[in-house]
Formats: sequence, C-alpha cells, structure tokens
Amino acid sequence: MSGKGGTGKTTVAAALALALATGGRRVLLVEVENRQGIAQVFDTAPLPYEERRIAVAPGGGEVRALAVDTEAALLEYFEMFYRLGMAGRTLRRMGAIEFATTLAPGLRDVLLTGKAKECVTRTEADGRPAYDAVVLDAPPTGRLVTFLDVTKAMADLAKVGPIHGQAEGVNQLIHSPLTAVHLVTLLSDLPVSETLDAVAELDRAEIPVGTVVVNRMREQWLPDRSLTAAAGGRVDAGRIAGGLQSAGIELAPDEIDGLVAETVEHAVAVAGETAALRRLDTEPDPPLPRLTLPAVLGGVDLGALYELAESMTAQGVHLEARR
Repeated sequence: MSGKGGTGKTTVAAALALALATGGRRVLLVEVENRQGIAQVFDTAPLPYEERRIAVAPGGGEVRALAVDTEAALLEYFEMFYRLGMAGRTLRRMGAIEFATTLAPGLRDVLLTGKAKECVTRTEADGRPAYDAVVLDAPPTGRLVTFLDVTKAMADLAKVGPIHGQAEGVNQLIHSPLTAVHLVTLLSDLPVSETLDAVAELDRAEIPVGTVVVNRMREQWLPDRSLTAAAGGRVDAGRIAGGLQSAGIELAPDEIDGLVAETVEHAVAVAGETAALRRLDTEPDPPLPRLTLPAVLGGVDLGALYELAESMTAQGVHLEARR
C-alpha cells in the first residue's frame, strides 16, 4: 500500500488488513519507515521488532503487526547467512551497521523488503502459509519503485553471494502474481497526478498494480442540477430562507449568508472531486479497479478503522477461508 504523503495510506493499509482478516483469516501488517504509524492507528504502544497480535477481526480473524527495524533486520541477516552472532551485535555498538546502510542505501531496502518476503513465504509445520496475506505499508509513491525494485538498487553492490540471492528472491516475489501494489489517493489534482505517475512507473518496472483506493470521499449533499448551479455561485438565498421557515427554523440574514457560502464551497469541492475521479477512470489504460472510503469526521479512531474495513468488505475485499 502506497500513496502520496498525507493521503492516509497507513490508515488504509490497517483497514485493508482488518478487511482481509475478516472471517477467520490471519494477516500480517508490516511497516518499514520507522514511524510507528501502525501503533498510532491502533492506539497502542510502540511496536518492537517482532510479530504480535494487534487486532481481532470480525469472524475470528486476527491482524498481527511488525515494525521492521533496519539494524535488527541486518543483525538477523548476519546471523542467518554468516553466523556472526555476538560479532554482529558488536558491529551494531560500533555503529558499523548504520555506516553500511548509509553507504549503500539499497542495502536498507533489501533488508526491509527481504523481511517482508520472509513473512510471505514462511510456512507452518503442515506446509500451509503462516499468513493468508501480508499487507506492507510501503514508502510514499515518490520513492515507491526505487524501494521495490531492489535488484536494480543492488546491481552494483553484490553480483553474487547471500545479499545478491536475497535481492533476487525479493525481486521474484514483487514481480509475481502474489504481489499487488495498491495506491491511496485523495480527489485533488496533486495526489491524483502522483497516483497516475506511480501507475505508469510501476507498469514500466513490470510490478503488478492492484487497486486505487480513493480515501476521504466527500458525500454529495445536493442533487446534480443544484450542484452545478451552486458550483457556479447561483444559490437562491430567499428559497433557502423560505424552506427553513416552512420547517419552523428562523435564521438571521447573516446566518443565511453563511449557509449560502457553505453551499457554494461544498458544490465547488464536489465538482473538483468529480473531475479528479474522471481522470482516474479515463487516464489509466486499461482503467484500474477502484475502492472508495468515506471521509471520517473528527478523525479516525479504532472504531472508525473497523468501519473503514467494513466498507472495504462490502465492496468485495476478502480472502478465501483457510483450509
């Protein structure tokens, strides 16, 4: 899950995880930006570098969360492939790990995506996948393809060896049907343009694109004919006052003027969103599947997060039951 900064991608990723877990599934929600965004969305303590249950989904499913720490992932990597153990921890104390990931930024992305890949491919004792789905709260669209296309990032760093093998394994997963990159947008010019640019960039990189999620969709309060007139500033204040009076509501002239101004503002905003939605429907070729999530007044708390997940489920988001 990615999107322009400020579009609510972490919230949408959390709602998607809940929706996919509905009905008894097990889903892992992963973050890689060291922001503790998942903990904030679920209103819980900061997450350690371990998988832990963070929410129960309707129907007995569960969402587990993992905040990937680059240094911890590199230590884990050293232990797995080089058996460094205590030496790896000594390197951490010396600051060598931070130096290595700063010197070779591609290494950081390989470690982060590599941990996600390990979670996707891990199996239980009976051979079943450990998780029915893994939702990765990825970096914003501006650096999404650079983050995901790890083989290119590591081309000059490691031609052979475990790091090369790790990058190749991640690359195969990301370019496979097991992966879909979903993009979150708001219905305004800049987020929509960045979303369309990201779709084109993902297509060029041959990384599968999934669904565009329109977040904070504004509810239209006026019929289409009235909306067009209001967006052009044509609102009959006398008719509004008369309608209110017939309902037993008396307002002062300045209050009527305020209602007229709000009506025009609402109509202009809805008209702009309609135009942005038209771009999403016509510019990608072929058009992408789309989900819409409503604006949540007062901010997203845990209850609202479940409501967003329910909205996703109602729009067809689901997984097959575990066997």
